[in-house]
Amino acid sequence: MGMMPNPENAADEKAIIEAAEKALADIAAVRKEVSKVIFGQEKVVENTLLAILSGGHALLVGVPGLAKTKLVTTLGGVLGLNANRIQFTPDLMPSDIIGTEVMDQDDTGRRSFRFVKGPVFAQLLMADEINRASPRTQSALLQSMQEYHVTIAGQRYDLPAPFHVLATQNPLEQEGTYPLPEAQLDRFLLQVDVGYPELAAERQILLDTTGVSEGRASSVLDSARLIEIQKLIRQMPVSDTVVDAILSLVRSARPGHGNAMTDKNVAWGPGPRAGQSLMLCARARALYEGRLAPSIDDVHALAEPVLQHRMALTFPARAEGMSVRDVIAGLVSNLKA
Repeated sequence: MGMMPNPENAADEKAIIEAAEKALADIAAVRKEVSKVIFGQEKVVENTLLAILSGGHALLVGVPGLAKTKLVTTLGGVLGLNANRIQFTPDLMPSDIIGTEVMDQDDTGRRSFRFVKGPVFAQLLMADEINRASPRTQSALLQSMQEYHVTIAGQRYDLPAPFHVLATQNPLEQEGTYPLPEAQLDRFLLQVDVGYPELAAERQILLDTTGVSEGRASSVLDSARLIEIQKLIRQMPVSDTVVDAILSLVRSARPGHGNAMTDKNVAWGPGPRAGQSLMLCARARALYEGRLAPSIDDVHALAEPVLQHRMALTFPARAEGMSVRDVIAGLVSNLKA
């Protein structure tokens, strides 16, 4: 006699499928609104949205003038998030980010301290040109990004939910930049490389942004709905083959784990946080593309944005002109073989 299907499981599965279909429609609406303002750059928009849908932070790297700031501002509006922007400069202090205590005096002359919240108290924080500030100020973001609260004079202040940092960084070869510490780079779920636009997209930019009126994006979600979608993504099933692919990729990127190319070229590799990032982002990418479960293709597609800021090459490898991207491409092709 065959096993009877469990009606509860069937009902749960049906509820998840319905929730996923609703989320698909919402994500499609977000993409449509963003495309009214950001032309081309589909990969950049996708990866930045994946970081937010996965509940994490993203680092956007590229030369000035490629609409990185515009993308973040647009996403804040479309996702209905309360957004703040900090322009990082060499003289920026930690208190300029997290806030400061001021002394108040009441009518009786009694004095007390009051905490004035800084711009970090936002649902979407744009950290513009993060690598232009000193290491002390960069590290002020660390506790916020990892623990979602700040501590002032022993008092804990929780940040609003959801809380996302989208930071932009200029290439390190440019004047007046401080490289971000490895511990802080690891806090970013993805590194999104922003390249120059394609010819057709650049033509559209010229025509649409130099006239009397520019395209505007409307809000299609609010923060409560975004949190629902983020929870749904964490409920999506991940098959054993995808989990194994994630483990193989992350472990093969570490020296001393049996990969000859890595042993020769990589000084240090990604920690377990890289695997966690791949698990979350692979689910988000599946949903973004209209699927209910991630595949190995999602892992391959996300290898570069997840791993490149979590690895460093040896000096001989850099001297030979090799890049972290070359190593990651080699690891992905080994997995596909």
